[in-house]
Amino acid sequence: MSEYTQILVDKSEGIATVTLNRPEKMNAFTGTMMNEIIAAMDDIDADDHVRAVIFTGAGDRAFCAGADLTPEGGGRVFSDPTEVDDLSDERVRDGGGRLTLRLFDSTKPLISACNGVAVGVGITMQLPMDIRLASDNARYGFVFARRGIVPEAASSWFLPRLVGVQQALEWCYSGRVFDAQEALAGRLVRSVHPQGELMDMARGLAREIADNTSAVSVAMTRAMMWRLPSEDHPMGAHRIDSRAIYRLSRGKDAAEGIASFLEKRAPAYPGRPSQDMPDFYPWWDEPEYK
Repeated sequence: MSEYTQILVDKSEGIATVTLNRPEKMNAFTGTMMNEIIAAMDDIDADDHVRAVIFTGAGDRAFCAGADLTPEGGGRVFSDPTEVDDLSDERVRDGGGRLTLRLFDSTKPLISACNGVAVGVGITMQLPMDIRLASDNARYGFVFARRGIVPEAASSWFLPRLVGVQQALEWCYSGRVFDAQEALAGRLVRSVHPQGELMDMARGLAREIADNTSAVSVAMTRAMMWRLPSEDHPMGAHRIDSRAIYRLSRGKDAAEGIASFLEKRAPAYPGRPSQDMPDFYPWWDEPEYK
């Protein structure tokens, strides 16, 4: 998608910044926004110059105030199963889940810079992001029970893994809105910052990754950290660890990592995730893992 109408995408010095761009609507989520973020992620993953991605919202009030349910916003974003008899029908699928599954499959590290209100899909879309930062005016809410629905965007999978079952249930049962300090105490976010410093902190984290690490190593690490904790036994992780170490240690990035260390210089890793991932990646598509 060459032109976006509800997001902005900026690529600069190895960092892509995706900005939800409906400030007059507090960046409320629509089907169009979903499709544009997915298209942007397809482009970003194919671009080996991009080493990290930052997500934020336009303006100083909101990251995303949830789904835009007004006619102007395209109506209901979440699925409406009363339209079909077969619950396996594609139209039943939740839009937020389509987005979070795409973010989950990213080969690039994702950083959320939450600059204000984030309720409903505004927070659940941040769950598959790897590092979540908050401004001191951020507000969060898993408000679904107060709307007569249930948590969406695969958050019943993501949220307990991030904050634990007890905390996830409390926030979802009550549906209340809570502040950045409670999000920090509950391990939903990594840190809280004055709003004017939030993007600088996010860029600093992205810069640390972009300047010092192998893109192939980071892509493999991301896939392993998100997927292997779900294995029934550590042997499952050991199998993938062993394959990855065996393949990557014989690759050009490992050679560059060792050489740059010995020569006391900055590394220049040649590996590209679009072409140089190990031959067993994605391992979860192999029959033995299904």
